[in-house]
Amino acid sequence: MIRVILPAHLRTLAQVSGEVELEVEGPATVCSVLDALEARYPTLSGTLRDYVTRERRPFVRFFACEEDLSHDPVDAPLPEPVASGAEPFLIVGAIAGG
Repeated sequence: MIRVILPAHLRTLAQVSGEVELEVEGPATVCSVLDALEARYPTLSGTLRDYVTRERRPFVRFFACEEDLSHDPVDAPLPEPVASGAEPFLIVGAIAGG
């Protein structure tokens, strides 16, 4: 069971409150977590990744165990505490501006 924390606007879109718990088939990776998230909450499809290229959308960041995984390969294994459910996988909307 992987715990996912979504930003407030995506929780509203998915109609959930608090964190989401997902069963991921195969190894726990960013890609497999996003696949499971979009399968369970189809309204999130296209919000985190481009529909065609499946690349991360600008201003969306992924964190686990206090590390930014946004630029890591999407098929790299997630840290063990996240894969085991001890720590959450965070999806964060980046802030830009000046």
